Amino acid sequence: MFLNMLKSKIHRATVTHCNLNYEGSIGIDKKLMQESGLVAYEQVDVLNINNGVRFTTYVIEEKPGSGVISVRGAAARLAQTGDLVIICSYCQINETELKKFKPKILKVDAKNKPKSQKTENLKLKTK
Repeated sequence: MFLNMLKSKIHRATVTHCNLNYEGSIGIDKKLMQESGLVAYEQVDVLNINNGVRFTTYVIEEKPGSGVISVRGAAARLAQTGDLVIICSYCQINETELKKFKPKILKVDAKNKPKSQKTENLKLKTK
């Protein structure tokens, strides 16, 4: 059996730009992408802490070290500059791989600079 698991997460990033007149996506500082394990064009869910909205889009690289988190296209109606968001990507793994599996979780400060990075040991709970 394959399970859908959290692969990468950027926790409490601050939206720096919104651009309604763009094709769509979320621009993320390339350094944050690398530290969290995200890759260009990867599908992500964005969870807006300020308004509770969740949406799916894909990642585009922004300048490394810029701190940019830019919500674009139709999704720009779902976030505002200054909103806090959680950005998550997922992967499918075989149940037998769970003991070795560790998602990357990157916490950032108010300026989208890394505070800490950790991996989580996830254990399948069985009855």
